[in-house]
Amino acid sequence: MAKRAKALLLFSGGQDSATCLAWALDKFDHVETVGFDYEQRHSIEMQCREDVRKSVSSLKAEWADALSEDHILDLSVLGEISETSLTRDVEIEMSDTGLPSTFVPGRNLIFLNFAAALGYRRGITHLIGGMCEADFSGYPDCRHDTLARTMESISMGMDREFTLETPLMHVSKAGAWAMADALGGQALVDIILEKSHTCYLGERGIRHDWGYGCGTCPACELRAKGWQAHQAVRS
Repeated sequence: MAKRAKALLLFSGGQDSATCLAWALDKFDHVETVGFDYEQRHSIEMQCREDVRKSVSSLKAEWADALSEDHILDLSVLGEISETSLTRDVEIEMSDTGLPSTFVPGRNLIFLNFAAALGYRRGITHLIGGMCEADFSGYPDCRHDTLARTMESISMGMDREFTLETPLMHVSKAGAWAMADALGGQALVDIILEKSHTCYLGERGIRHDWGYGCGTCPACELRAKGWQAHQAVRS
C-alpha cells in the first residue's frame, strides 16, 4: 500500500506515542512530531523524547527518511492553572468528581488545537495521537466522541479539513505491546522498554521487566499489566 504524504504526531516519549511513532513512520512519507511543555511534575518525559525519536527511526532506512522536524510548544500556562497530580507534588487519588487527580482538564483538547495551528503553518492537516479508551484512567478527553467533535470544531474554525488518527483508541496495553512487536519486532519492543517513559512520578532508577518506573502509580500498573498479558500470549 502506498504511503500517504504528511502527518504531525503528538509525541510525549511514552510507550503509546513511541508505538504511534513507528505506526506513523510505517504509513507516511513525512512525519513531524510535536511535544508540549506544560510544567509537568517531572521533566523525564521531555528528556526521553529525542532518544526515543532517534532510536525508533533508526530501525528502518525508510523510517529514518520519513522522520522530519520535532517541535516543542510552551504550554506552561496549562500547568499554572491545573491543580493536578501531574502538575503538582500531590498524592495520586480519586477526586470528588469521580476522576483521578492525574486528570489535567482540557489537556488533549488544548494539545489538538495547538497541534492543528502548527500543522496549518506547516501545511499538515493529518494529526496522529496515542489516545486510548480501551485501557485508560477515565479521562473524558481520551474518548473517541470527544476527539471527533474537537476535530470537527478545529476544521470549522480553521476552514481546513483536519483529521486525527488514533491507532491505539480501541487497543489494550497488551495490544499496544503486540502492535509494537508487529511493527518493529523485538528491536522496537526493546526501545520502548529501555527508553520510553510512562511513570507519573518520573522514576527512572528502577528497571522492571516492563521498563522503568515506580511500579505503583496507575500508569506503571497499567503498563506492567499489559506487559504481563502480552508475555502470557507469547508463551
